[in-house]
Amino acid sequence: MKKNIYLDNAATTPVSPSVAARINDEMLDDFGNASSQHYFGRKARAAVEVARNIIADSINAKANEIVFTSGGTESNNTAIYGTAKLRSHLGKKIITTKVEHPSVLNPMKDLESQGYNIVYLDVDQTGHISLEQLKDELTDDTILVSIMSVNNEVGSIMPIEEIGQLVKGTNALFHVDDVQGFGNIDIDVQKSNIDLMSTSAHKINGPKFLGFLYEKEGINLPPLLLGGEQELKRRPGTENVPAISGFGVAVKESNIDKKEQQKKYQNLQNIIINKLKHDHVDFEVNGSISGSVSHHVLNLWLKGIDTALAITNLDLAGFAVSGGSACTAGSLHPSHVLAAMYGESSPRLRESIRVSFSRFTSEDDVTSFAAELADMCKRLV
Repeated sequence: MKKNIYLDNAATTPVSPSVAARINDEMLDDFGNASSQHYFGRKARAAVEVARNIIADSINAKANEIVFTSGGTESNNTAIYGTAKLRSHLGKKIITTKVEHPSVLNPMKDLESQGYNIVYLDVDQTGHISLEQLKDELTDDTILVSIMSVNNEVGSIMPIEEIGQLVKGTNALFHVDDVQGFGNIDIDVQKSNIDLMSTSAHKINGPKFLGFLYEKEGINLPPLLLGGEQELKRRPGTENVPAISGFGVAVKESNIDKKEQQKKYQNLQNIIINKLKHDHVDFEVNGSISGSVSHHVLNLWLKGIDTALAITNLDLAGFAVSGGSACTAGSLHPSHVLAAMYGESSPRLRESIRVSFSRFTSEDDVTSFAAELADMCKRLV
C-alpha cells in the first residue's frame, strides 16, 4: 500500500503519541469539573494548573497571565476586540501588517467599519516590515500594535524584540500572534515587552480547539465571551482538562534546542531545493531561506504550474502540501501574503505551493517528495 506523506504542518500537526496518551488518561481519570470543590474537581484543577505553569515557564510569564482559549482565532479576537474596547478613550488607531492571519485581518476590517483607523504596514519581498515605517506610524492615538511572530505562508520572522522596544512607553499595547512561532522559535514575553500573545496547541503536535492568550498582569481586558467565572473571570466555560493537560505535554516536548531543530528543517529545505536545481526545474523560493526566517516553512513558486493542479497531482502521488493558509486555501482568493510581497498581478499568487515540516518529518519522506515534485514539474510544464 502506498504511504501518504504529510508535509502541511503549518496548517496542523499530527498529535504526539505521548500527548494522545495523556489526553486519554485524563479523559478516564480526571473527568471532574475543574471548578468543583470536591476531590474530583480538585484533581482536575491540579492537572490544569500543572499545564498552565509549564506553558508560563516556556515564555517567561507568570501562571496567572495564561488564559486558556479555544485556539489562536479566539485568542486573537480577544486581544484585538478587548483592547479596542478597553482603550478607545485613548484613541482609535491600530497598527498591523498586510500579511497577518485572517483571524487578525478580519477583526481589523470589522473595527474599520466601526470607525477605527487601521494602518496596515507594508512588507518587503522577504516578508518583513520596515521598523522605520512602524516608528513613523506610532502616534499618541495608537492603542494597539498587532504583529505576528512568524508568517504562516513564507516563514518570515518579524523583529519582535525591536518592535517591543518601539512600542514600549507609548499608549499602545503590543500583541503578538505567535501561533506559527510557538514551538519553532524562542520568545520571552518580558524581554520582548509583549503585552498580549496568542498561540494554538495543534501547531505543536497538541490537540485541536485549544490555545492560550498571554495577558500581561494588570491589563484586564474585558472578556470576549460572557458566562461563568473560569480562568480568573477572563474566559467563561468549563475547562477542557484532558486537552489542556495534553497541551502541557506538547509544550514540554517542544522545549528542545530550537536552533538544532531549525538546522534540521533547513536541511530538509535544502534536499528539496537541491533536487529541483539538479533536475533544472524552473522555480524560485517565495521569501527567503536565509536570514530571519523559520525553516519549517518553504514556499515555492513553480513557474507555469497552477497551484491547484500542483496540489492535486501531489496529493494523488501521496504527498500533502498546500497553497497557503488552510483558513483560506479552500477559497478562490489568491494569497494576500504573496500579493503584499510581490504585487497583486504577480504569477506567484497562482503558481506557488507551501511545504511545511514538523519534528516528526523524516529526511526519507522529504527525499521522496523532492523526487516526485521534480518529476511533476517536468511533466506539467
